Amino acid sequence: MIRSADVTLSRWLFVVACCLLIAVSCVAPPAAAAQSSGGRPPSEARSRQKTRTPPVLPSLREQAAVQQEWLKLRLEIVLPQLMRRHNVKMWLVLCREYNEDPVFFSLVSPTTFAARRRTIYVFHDRGGSEGVERLALGGGSNGGLYTVYRDPEVENRELYGEGQWVLLKKLIAERAPANIAVNISATHAFADGLSAGEREKLETVLGPEYTHRIVRAEDLALEYVETRLPEMMPTYRRMMGAVHSLISRAFSNEVIKPGVTTNEDVVWWLRQRVKDAGLGTWFQPTVRVQRARKAGVNILAEDAPVVIERGDVLHVDFGITAMRLNTDTQHMGYVLRFGERDVPAGIKRALRNANRLQDLLMERMEPRRTGNEVLAATLAAMKAEGIDGSVYTHPVGDHGHGAGPLIGLWDRQQGVPGRGDVRLIPNSWFAIELAARTPVPEWNNQELWVGQEENAAIDGQGRISWVLRRQTEYHVVR
Repeated sequence: MIRSADVTLSRWLFVVACCLLIAVSCVAPPAAAAQSSGGRPPSEARSRQKTRTPPVLPSLREQAAVQQEWLKLRLEIVLPQLMRRHNVKMWLVLCREYNEDPVFFSLVSPTTFAARRRTIYVFHDRGGSEGVERLALGGGSNGGLYTVYRDPEVENRELYGEGQWVLLKKLIAERAPANIAVNISATHAFADGLSAGEREKLETVLGPEYTHRIVRAEDLALEYVETRLPEMMPTYRRMMGAVHSLISRAFSNEVIKPGVTTNEDVVWWLRQRVKDAGLGTWFQPTVRVQRARKAGVNILAEDAPVVIERGDVLHVDFGITAMRLNTDTQHMGYVLRFGERDVPAGIKRALRNANRLQDLLMERMEPRRTGNEVLAATLAAMKAEGIDGSVYTHPVGDHGHGAGPLIGLWDRQQGVPGRGDVRLIPNSWFAIELAARTPVPEWNNQELWVGQEENAAIDGQGRISWVLRRQTEYHVVR
């Protein structure tokens, strides 16, 4: 059970919450503004609505203070729990500058951007109430969270070369751990960060006496990166609010003039707004267009720009990065035809089918079930209700495609060996990603593909809920 934040963390979270809330309210235009172009060209509509982009986040210094508190909680509470759960007595994380272990950035301060020459982190469970000691052979203390070792022969000189390895062996010999876990995995990238060269050198230095104690830290590394702190949720929820706001603007007359604007115009509008807000992204957004008498979505295709016309159905896949957190969202939009006042009933029904598939999936996402078990149960329920769909849900958090169990891949609905055999755990986040295909009477029963992706959280008690909310109505371009 992860304890609640202390007063200091609460104070910093309050700062983040206020700044993000103000930003989201400013980013979202009034409902009337989204329809106020009155047939003007998009450039004119944009110039009329152009306002100063407000800061979506507090200052970098304030962000770093919040992130540092998160790191402190992860190292002091989450890591010791996981080491004992997986019976790891010592965990080594070794990497060199620009060849960092995937877990590295979940172990360091927000002011650390790379390993220092060679960084070796030693986590040793001393047992009982003494807890886990954290030693840094190379690099800094990360704000006092690690005990730093320097060159014992020359004052104020960093560890480097053979001296670094000699000290590592000495530390291990003094502590004599029953096992030494390292990040090697044939299945999970997040647990496979020990390079071949570092492994060879480590085994040579340790010799037979300690090499035989080396074990794989597969579950430890995976679950450490996967586990979410409750203290992260206020920031993350407001990030999701910013995502929803930007999508609602992108799929409106503020950005789209039917017959003129292309899907690529919308993509680059999103990229620019993200940049203007001081945010990042971990993938290039996509906007796909479906229409009557046009083939459906091909996920593998890199389409040429498509001019958005009236009657088109739009799909966006979009995510942002902030404070080393990542989002992943997919929504649908519709461009009204002349004379239409609402989205056609058949197109609405397609979104309802996708919403129902979300319900069926989340009802079955329980801790201790594997991703493949959840997938099989969901697909059986989906077929029983007559829905034609697919499920490809993944963890999200420190990475967009995060550590933890996969619940299907879009082209692997029979299950995912290895990565789908991992069990769901409490305190984890998922991008509930799936799609449903529905015949649309208004399109002469042509199938419409509706892709949905919304972030959800499993809390400490195993209950799942949306981080913000899901899409139940189309974004409408008038």
